[in-house]
Amino acid sequence: MSESSSSRRTDQRDDEPLISHHAAVVFLLAAVIGLLAGGLARAAGQPWPTAVAAGLAAAGVAVPAGHRLIGS
Repeated sequence: MSESSSSRRTDQRDDEPLISHHAAVVFLLAAVIGLLAGGLARAAGQPWPTAVAAGLAAAGVAVPAGHRLIGS
């Protein structure tokens, strides 16, 4: 490894988070809503593939809705 490539790595800011707090909360909210929707669909007697599809659809809808509701 050359000296210039190692110095570039140390110049990068290591204290920046991978994603913002807002994005983490929105994605966590979407995951919880998706799990609840899928679990409720399965509890209602739907087969597993249908319950998974319902959970994924609910999580997909929850991301933009959560982004608008929570605000930044």
